Amino acid sequence: MATHLIIDGYNLLGVSVLSRSEMARESLLQDLAAYRHRKGHALTVVFDGWQQGHPVEQREHRAGVQVVYSRRGESADQVIQRLVREYGSDCAVVSSDHEIMATAKAHGAMTLTAALFMGKLAGSSGSSGAVKGKELDPGEDAAPRRGPEKKGNPRKLPKSQRQRNRQLKRF
Repeated sequence: MATHLIIDGYNLLGVSVLSRSEMARESLLQDLAAYRHRKGHALTVVFDGWQQGHPVEQREHRAGVQVVYSRRGESADQVIQRLVREYGSDCAVVSSDHEIMATAKAHGAMTLTAALFMGKLAGSSGSSGAVKGKELDPGEDAAPRRGPEKKGNPRKLPKSQRQRNRQLKRF
């Protein structure tokens, strides 16, 4: 089953070399549309509109990606938290904001940092990051470090890390 991905748009733009301009947003949306086409996940990107936005929340679809601009007086973080409460464990959240990540985890959603997702977004389109059909995760150590008090196979990652790696392979 495809996971619904909720993305903090300006947070993701802040990780990339792009600025917060209209052209940067369009470029990001094109990259996300290509990602959606490859992976099949439903995508919702949320941008701030609270300072000079419209009095009501704006929603539009672009190449299969739902784009949400928060209403004036409401931040994108609040919209993302509302969407996480709505979708629950059926979604994954891309943001580096600790408050959003805590809300997502509390509702059973998977979380990815903006830097990790940007690496997957860039890595899945090119040949870098893939060796013999396998995707490399830059945050993964080659050999886990274990203390002398631990028992079991020292070459095997802890169960929680193996589960996290299985979840990340979907993206």
